[in-house]
Amino acid sequence: VIWGLEPAEYVKIADPWPLNPEGELLLGLKIEDKYCLLTADETAAVPGIGFAEWGPGDMRMSFDVGRTGMPQVLVDARARVLAATRRTGIAFLNQVNAENIEAMIEEGVRIGANPGAEVADQGRRYTKRQMPW
Repeated sequence: VIWGLEPAEYVKIADPWPLNPEGELLLGLKIEDKYCLLTADETAAVPGIGFAEWGPGDMRMSFDVGRTGMPQVLVDARARVLAATRRTGIAFLNQVNAENIEAMIEEGVRIGANPGAEVADQGRRYTKRQMPW
């Protein structure tokens, strides 16, 4: 017995979705420095990956930019990771809050990080999604 499951059931679900439509593991990437950014498209295209994010804090350190504002190099880095997720059909993860969740959804963010229940509900209302989906 593994994870409380019989071996046949475990083998069926202990696999990454979307590679296995019945898989219950979600694998994601954090493309968070200038070196990873160079291969964002190839990395995001690895079979079995479900989402990617851009790692703004580490990206700042990688490009040696300060902790305030949003320098163009970071805007471009985020855009490159978002574009890679669009091209490969995986979800893009980004921080969201009550002030930006609707704009983030419109832009293509599909996984909102740290929203809290109220902001998550705001996003569901905006997309007209109900739980469970």
